Amino acid sequence: MFNIIIGVILIVIVLIVYQKKRVAICKSTKKLQGKTVIVTGGTAGIGFEIAKDFARRGAKVIIACPFDIEGNTALERITKITGNREIYFKKLDLASLKSVRNFATQILEQEKRLDILVNNAGVGIPGNFLTDDGINFIMQVNYYGHFLLTLLLLPLLKSTDTQSEPARIISMTSVMRKYASLEVDNYNKIGVWSKVRVYANSKLSLVMFSRELAKRLQASNVLINSADPGVVATGIYYSVNRYIAPFINLFIYSFLRTAWQGAQTVIHMATDNKTDHVSGREFENCKLTDTNMKGDFDLASKKLWDQSVRLVQLEEHELNRALK
Repeated sequence: MFNIIIGVILIVIVLIVYQKKRVAICKSTKKLQGKTVIVTGGTAGIGFEIAKDFARRGAKVIIACPFDIEGNTALERITKITGNREIYFKKLDLASLKSVRNFATQILEQEKRLDILVNNAGVGIPGNFLTDDGINFIMQVNYYGHFLLTLLLLPLLKSTDTQSEPARIISMTSVMRKYASLEVDNYNKIGVWSKVRVYANSKLSLVMFSRELAKRLQASNVLINSADPGVVATGIYYSVNRYIAPFINLFIYSFLRTAWQGAQTVIHMATDNKTDHVSGREFENCKLTDTNMKGDFDLASKKLWDQSVRLVQLEEHELNRALK
């Protein structure tokens, strides 16, 4: 029995070391003074680490979150840690299309530029129900809300970009995207998918959206990409099951990346000059990667685009303004 325990301990140590070695770290030292960035879900986990890093680089950082206490707490923490006084919190509830529109209106009226938009906010497994907008909750928070937000803010992003310094849209996907379905006609239906598959579909949707939007904006200098942070030990695991979560913390947190490690790929995409001409792609471990799916990915992406425009009630003049 003693030998078995020692063997298990050694295996755990090897796995921990292996996991840590596999994590790529952003090496860019680029400063972001004079730039404005928005990070949805920037109050905790990966989003907090991204917002904190941008603040350290001198950017004006706008943290978007639906909760006042969390938003103001994150603002105070980042300000204290970085010394950057240009950290702001604005309320954004991605589960409400009205809230998304109100947030976008505020940004367009108050900000003169927007250099980086990070679509990071997300919810986990619980929440397989319809919102007041008639949209699946997980899908709306993780994808449809970001779809609407991005298109409403595109005019500001496009007016900010220059040939020497493109504006960037980065959407946070997940390793779970590889287990999603391309049956986009069923994405917004309740009872068709397991809760895990709904989450996977929402993350694949961000990849499809990034690719489709990049195609439609080829003539602009706005870069649109998605990022896989790896398997990260964040609060999202508490949403799996409140009884299982403590065991997840106890037994596998050592094998997962920290939020800081999970943030590295997004930071690389936002600051490394080698990414200045890359659009419509995916990044993982600070390198390009691809999601290989069975089926017609391009056709599914186009169908998802059309479905999304309809579900978020995007007006034709708004779409034209975003894409012209």
